[in-house]
Amino acid sequence: MSDKKNLTPEEISAIVRGLDPIDWVQMELLAKLPPGRRIFPMLQASAMLRAGLRTAFRKRFPDLSMPEINMKVLEYLSLYG
Repeated sequence: MSDKKNLTPEEISAIVRGLDPIDWVQMELLAKLPPGRRIFPMLQASAMLRAGLRTAFRKRFPDLSMPEINMKVLEYLSLYG
């Protein structure tokens, strides 16, 4: 039915080698939070990313208004996010 093959342990190791190690302390802290609070770190990271994009676009396109910059951020995130 499916042409998908399972990864070998060697293939998995090659993929995992490029990732940062798991921060077990951070994982334990997040696990102790209620589900509604676990999302805050992701939301903060997302806001920081958008702020960084706005800054980059303001430098690159100094003549654009803030609504136009926001549209550029939205376009970028739609294409590459």
